[in-house]
Amino acid sequence: MCGRYASARAKQELLEEFQVELDAADQELRPDYNVAPTKPVYAVLSRVPKSAPESRPIRQLRVLRWGLVPAWAKDPSVGSKMINARVETVAEKPAYRRAFAERRCLLPADGYFEWAVLDEKDAKGKPKKQPYFVRPKDGGVMAMAGLYEFWRDRGRPEDDPLAWLTTCTVITTTAVDEAGTVHDRMPMLIEHDRWGEWLDPGVPDARDFLIPAGSTGLEIYPVSTAVNSVRNNGPELVEPLKEGGGDSQELF
Repeated sequence: MCGRYASARAKQELLEEFQVELDAADQELRPDYNVAPTKPVYAVLSRVPKSAPESRPIRQLRVLRWGLVPAWAKDPSVGSKMINARVETVAEKPAYRRAFAERRCLLPADGYFEWAVLDEKDAKGKPKKQPYFVRPKDGGVMAMAGLYEFWRDRGRPEDDPLAWLTTCTVITTTAVDEAGTVHDRMPMLIEHDRWGEWLDPGVPDARDFLIPAGSTGLEIYPVSTAVNSVRNNGPELVEPLKEGGGDSQELF
């Protein structure tokens, strides 16, 4: 799964990297090295303008809340349980199938965190967990496959800015390369040359993307357990754990 990630790029950098045509982000997010469910995140998506329904989709950058809330949900709190959508069932599950057909997005990330279960026990007798950071070896932006959805709060007037909530989820797949040594799942990544197809709401069948991941060009290394708390945030969370740091165990 993907339950935490880092997204520290400036908005302008993302606008250029993803060749965004419309900056529709209603706020500029601060660098976040410990992105957790329900937080606001940047998302790249393509939509046909309401004012010109016959025109082509426009690629835009928006700020969404992580944790997808289906349009039919009665309570938006369900989003906290829908931070990931499995690639094997995303096209069929009621919570995701409509979004998969028409509302796909890219979630930019510098990398994501995963935890390995160690042989050691903590003071409460539970297995200790060591956090690892997974990122592109070349230092580039990771384009995680995502879905987005609109949810209407029927208790508010339609012109109320809070009447609509836009949320997203990360699609996960079987982990490969070094990432698979820590956890059996990882975010599905979309290669640069397929961004346009993935984002295009007019693609008749996006299931062609739902294939096992190949070599990802990722690297993985242990980091401080400080990332365990969402209250901690800063570039030190993604720094490799110093040798002898005391909270790591060699896995490969």
